[in-house]
Amino acid sequence: MRRKDREITDLGEIEDILKRARVLHLGLLDGDTPYVVPLHYGYTLEDGRLTFYIHGAKEGRKLDLIRANPSAFIELETDVTPISGGDVPCAYGSTFASVMGGGKAVIVEDAEEKIRALNVLMQTQTGRAFPITEQMAAGVAVIRVDVDSFTAKRKPMPPAK
Repeated sequence: MRRKDREITDLGEIEDILKRARVLHLGLLDGDTPYVVPLHYGYTLEDGRLTFYIHGAKEGRKLDLIRANPSAFIELETDVTPISGGDVPCAYGSTFASVMGGGKAVIVEDAEEKIRALNVLMQTQTGRAFPITEQMAAGVAVIRVDVDSFTAKRKPMPPAK
């Protein structure tokens, strides 16, 4: 990471970002062309291992790309606030906190894992537990992204002048 002054290594702070962000950007490859799609997500962070769960239609471009090449990249952000640069165009920017990482996307086929994944997703997105049946889980595709390595970064609001 180039900006070590913005790096976050504390897992508690990283989990705080994961809890507060709402949309994950999933990057896949379509041949030589990147394909990025925004998605709601659930996550687990256990023993330093980060796993994301997403869901969607049972057919489509995402699934086709994962079947062809499971390499994936995730990015999510929160706390985005514009910073005015006044009369200096290059001084404009924004605050943010983000998590990024690469890994492998897996289409989940096991019914029990799909139910567990959907429960994690709903807990992450709503803070609530819902009863999810095998029939409900069968109606959607569930993708697990096993993140091999990740980084987190924060740019806070600069001190007032």
